[in-house]
Amino acid sequence: MKAAIVNGVLITPHRMVEGASLVLKDGMIEEIVKGNVQDADRVIDAQGNYVSPGFIDIHTHGGGGHDFMDGTAEAIVSACKAHLAHGTTSICPTTLTCPDEELFAFFDCYRKAAKEMKDGPNLLGIHLEGPYFSLEQKGAQDPNYLKVPAEDDYRAILSASDDIIRMSVAPELPGGMELGRELRARGILAAIGHSDAVYETVVRAWEQGYTHVTHLYSGMSTIRRINAFRHLGVIESSYLIDGMTVEIIADGRHLPPELLQLIVKLKPVEDICLVTDSMRGAGMPEGSRVLLGSVAHGQECIIDNGVAVLPDRSAFAGSVCTADRCVRTMYKLAKVKLEDAVRMMTSNPARILGLEKTKGTLAPGMDADIVIFNDNVEIRNVIVSGRVLFP
Repeated sequence: MKAAIVNGVLITPHRMVEGASLVLKDGMIEEIVKGNVQDADRVIDAQGNYVSPGFIDIHTHGGGGHDFMDGTAEAIVSACKAHLAHGTTSICPTTLTCPDEELFAFFDCYRKAAKEMKDGPNLLGIHLEGPYFSLEQKGAQDPNYLKVPAEDDYRAILSASDDIIRMSVAPELPGGMELGRELRARGILAAIGHSDAVYETVVRAWEQGYTHVTHLYSGMSTIRRINAFRHLGVIESSYLIDGMTVEIIADGRHLPPELLQLIVKLKPVEDICLVTDSMRGAGMPEGSRVLLGSVAHGQECIIDNGVAVLPDRSAFAGSVCTADRCVRTMYKLAKVKLEDAVRMMTSNPARILGLEKTKGTLAPGMDADIVIFNDNVEIRNVIVSGRVLFP
């Protein structure tokens, strides 16, 4: 069956294309043609809206009232589908620091969810966030389950699942450099996260395979004095090392618009990707009371002014962002060009995960994962593998 998306403005990584149609066949993009398509079995009228690659979220913990660590395949499927309505066509369910039995149970649930997923986003693989983190930069991670990366331990974790696609680690911990080499050898993206490292350590980590930085500015070191001398932290190091990629939580709350502007000013656009880092409250209404973390071990919090906060409002308790909001924040608040904001949520994360040959751009031969939205980045249609799944 051949479908055509007509009357839209196509967004590529480098430009907008008007007056062209996107032809889809067998779950792939077949071609881009000028004008309308005469022989399509189905025509989707974009009505002058933007036509973009589907959004790719490589760091999220849940949504729609479900957390990926809830212990069921149904929770994983439901959380993913909650993000679908916001333009996410591919997703990396993310873990948190927890007991081994809870982590290994998640691996089983993920395998089941991958088999059961229908009419939802592509499951790209698992993002392990922890357990090898710095106590000083633990953030919301449970300190009771933080570890140093001992070889027997991390090999047992990595061997327990073939679905792991990325891992966030504090490389300054004993064994951290060896783990970086292990991840690189296995083809798993090694990311620096919840780390208190200084510049010299970050450079060594880069050389050992750590090429990405998890949620820049959140849970990481900055410049500080040690014995009267200033030392760069992970933040400054990520700017200084050419080619090191970073991800940012673009909800306009964790990082204010001015800081988002600074990141884009200092880091090449192609090295930045947007993530939601959302907890179960993503997509839920203001005032909702939700748990941060799993049903078994979660902490109650409230969605207030677009972010989850502790009941006393003393601190953030997690992001409730969705992918469309990430793009909207960068476009409307940080004043980034729309094609660049889209690139940060599509082709950049695809390339960072090594999936750029099939996902993240509108081009012949690519997967037909597509989003149609208006100038306020409000989602009109979501297409996965050539099938309209929303609305």
